[in-house]
Amino acid sequence: MIASMTGFAAITRPMTGGTLTFEIKSVNSRFLDLVFRFPDELRELEMPLRELLAKQLSRGKVECRAGWSINTAETNETLDANRLQALQRLAHEVQSVFTESRGLSTADVLRWPGVVQAAALDWAALLPQYQSMAVEAIDSLKDARKREGGRLAALIQERTAAMRLLVAKAEPLIPAAQQAFADKARAKLIEVVGSADDERIRQELTLYAVRTDVAEELGRLKVHLDEVDRVVSANGQAGKRLDFLMQELNREANTLGSKAMAADMTAIAVELKRLGFSVDLQINASRESMENAMRSFSSTLAKQRGVGLGCRQSAVAQHGVGHGE
Repeated sequence: MIASMTGFAAITRPMTGGTLTFEIKSVNSRFLDLVFRFPDELRELEMPLRELLAKQLSRGKVECRAGWSINTAETNETLDANRLQALQRLAHEVQSVFTESRGLSTADVLRWPGVVQAAALDWAALLPQYQSMAVEAIDSLKDARKREGGRLAALIQERTAAMRLLVAKAEPLIPAAQQAFADKARAKLIEVVGSADDERIRQELTLYAVRTDVAEELGRLKVHLDEVDRVVSANGQAGKRLDFLMQELNREANTLGSKAMAADMTAIAVELKRLGFSVDLQINASRESMENAMRSFSSTLAKQRGVGLGCRQSAVAQHGVGHGE
């Protein structure tokens, strides 16, 4: 079964003093494009992950994020006495010059960088945790891509089944349409020239019937539809092959429409084009829906944590926990 290039996975692991987070998402790309947004302390995790992802995935733009969110209720925080005294001295010096200035409030003091101290993180001890979370997230991402691919395969097969019914409906119409055209042409010739027995006229009618015969197009449509079903049911990369087959289906539908000699055949050609076009629309809509869901989930998760993944936030700096993009 085919797999989509679009997927998302997020792993969280509660620890003493906070929560470890690891996110991975992938969107469409012609090649495998890896992006890592890690704290500086986790940079050594990048190369093993790059090798692992190269073995597990073949295409897609894949972005990995890792971070640490503080649980202030479990954090043992202390005040730095030296910084407090230095801050007090600076405040007195400012007020001696600007006598009408407002003094520092308790909130101002607590917000001052370095005043509130928290225990430093042991990133080396956390590294194995992040490694196991990364492996778990990659497995979840692959499962998500397979589920998305299964839904796309079902969607495509539903459309190809409808197109097969249209082809089967068109085949019996060919002889009747050709005969109706021939009868109409003969009647018109008799009306104009009084006879339709001229050999030259019969040759022209025969040639026109051959040029408007759509049996070949219908046969190619059936072959292309069989190939689409085979591609979506097989393993491996299928995007470029499916794109080519959709172009061929559209081409045959256009030819069928241009050769159509009856309104019924024209309606079938239009419906074939609509179904082929709807496959592309549904695939793009499904992909956009997944990407929107990923953005929404990431935003919600970041708000719940209060700290953006892999980014240095002011709240973290206030507590003396150093980690950056």
